[in-house]
Amino acid sequence: MDAPGPHYNRFDKKDLTLVLAPFSGGQGKGGVEDGPKYLLRAGLKEAMEGLGWSTTISEPLAHTDFEDRKEKDSADVYDNCKRPNIVGEANELIYKSCKESAEAGKFTLTVGGDHSIAIATVAATMAKYPDAGVLWIDAHADINTPLTTESGNLHGCPVSFLMGLDKESYPPSLQWVPQCLSTKKIAYIGLRDIDDGEKKILKDNGIAAFSMYHVDRYGINTVVEMALKALDPTGKLPVHLSYDVDAIDPQYVPATGTPVRGGLTFREGLFICERIAETGNLVALDVVEVNPSLGVNELHVADTVTAGVAVAKCALGETLL
Repeated sequence: MDAPGPHYNRFDKKDLTLVLAPFSGGQGKGGVEDGPKYLLRAGLKEAMEGLGWSTTISEPLAHTDFEDRKEKDSADVYDNCKRPNIVGEANELIYKSCKESAEAGKFTLTVGGDHSIAIATVAATMAKYPDAGVLWIDAHADINTPLTTESGNLHGCPVSFLMGLDKESYPPSLQWVPQCLSTKKIAYIGLRDIDDGEKKILKDNGIAAFSMYHVDRYGINTVVEMALKALDPTGKLPVHLSYDVDAIDPQYVPATGTPVRGGLTFREGLFICERIAETGNLVALDVVEVNPSLGVNELHVADTVTAGVAVAKCALGETLL
């Protein structure tokens, strides 16, 4: 039997805001701020319009100096947190754009940039859809707190800020973040590089987490079904899909900041998006951690950028037939 196609029944019209978030301050490597530019050059906006989406671009970080400040401001630290001021300030700007899009009844597609920007995107989704669930596709859990992070890089902490874990340790610049995400309203797929502190957080809070072991054992369709059921047994509530391209194995997506071997195949990575699109419940999508500067050659860059565009296309309605 043929599966039903995506129907996006939560939107009166297929209106989409493409939020550009060229930000690298959540980690130390340069280049990820160029991800949005490369995705646009690869035809991301045209691809969305080809799928019937009326697309408007929002650039909340235009005319800001976060990248310069990242390089020059060695004092931007708070205890074990690196660059908390620019992470907090950039996320506030992104949050306002994403929230405006959601409140206008539009689908919000945010392209990064590193995964710290999900502080803003998820918070904006939850402001409009407080019953939404978050599906986090990533090699990493990104649920370290300022007390557990080993690196101090805040792209490894967005989930904890949204949940309010170890809140007493937060830098002043991130005190604005609403604690809007329940531990029961997130599910992970693709995990394979988890810090010890994160493992404890996941287990202590009973968070639905499906590693590559689960993908290997049960198959990707069953894992997606289990993740969706964990978020919402009724299958009726909104879904925010936050997609780090490093979830896909680096043989397919090499130009990313923290590649880990043994990941999703290219088809498994796209199937997740196709299956979520099919539910009709998707309201927002993040595509993050495309870093063109980390490709060894042009083919590495092209493969990674193409994968980022493909993730968006499959989530927004492209089907094989």
